[in-house]
Amino acid sequence: MTYLVVCAVAFAASVLTFFSGFGLGTLLLPAFALFFAVEQAVALTAVVHFLNGSFKLVLVWRHVAWPVVVRFGVPAFMAAFVGAWLLVRLAEAAPLVTYTVFGRSVAVAPAKLTVGVLLLFFACAELSPAFRKISFPARYLALGGLLSGFFGGLAGMQGALRSAFLFKAGLQKEAYVATSAAIAFLIDVSRLAVYSRIIAAHHATFDYALLGSAVAAALAGSLLGNRLLPKATLGGVQVVVALLLFGIGIGLIAGWL
Repeated sequence: MTYLVVCAVAFAASVLTFFSGFGLGTLLLPAFALFFAVEQAVALTAVVHFLNGSFKLVLVWRHVAWPVVVRFGVPAFMAAFVGAWLLVRLAEAAPLVTYTVFGRSVAVAPAKLTVGVLLLFFACAELSPAFRKISFPARYLALGGLLSGFFGGLAGMQGALRSAFLFKAGLQKEAYVATSAAIAFLIDVSRLAVYSRIIAAHHATFDYALLGSAVAAALAGSLLGNRLLPKATLGGVQVVVALLLFGIGIGLIAGWL
């Protein structure tokens, strides 16, 4: 069941990231969070995101707008390191609250609380038509890089913010997808350098077969997404995904997951 859920989400999420405002990390993190501690889920998601993003970049690199990558991606690279460092510190902190539900001991950990709150925020944002219309002038690209990189490092959720800041960068659809992939690659390199501490700490409990399966499913999704790129975009699926993110966020905040 674990393999089915994670691989199905990885495949579908990888396809959706070619068209929607959601990032692969935002969609895949909740699936991993159902089966792993949240800091492990973030690290596993980052590995899948990095490998899938690298593959996607190989497919579309000819369309990358490098000046935008420099203005947005360099600040994002630095901020992702800070966000990832903060996640590691939160993962090492003691639980904030411990209580019992139906005979089961539940702990609200700082890392779970932080990631859960961010999931709720992005879920609510995706349900808000006003938020989807938010965009920022190109002069704020550096600020967008800092915000996207920080939240990407902290919780793996960077796609929505990146979309808001790149929307008015004057990019055609192919250039937008390729430039986003290049920026995501920089963020992943930065945060994985820090997440290696989490991976090393949980080395004995990491399911590498599941990780490999998720990577393969995500790569297959990228191939399909690349073939469908010139065609129609997706819309209504955002509501369903946002509701799922909302549910997972509540579960993390309450300590149930």
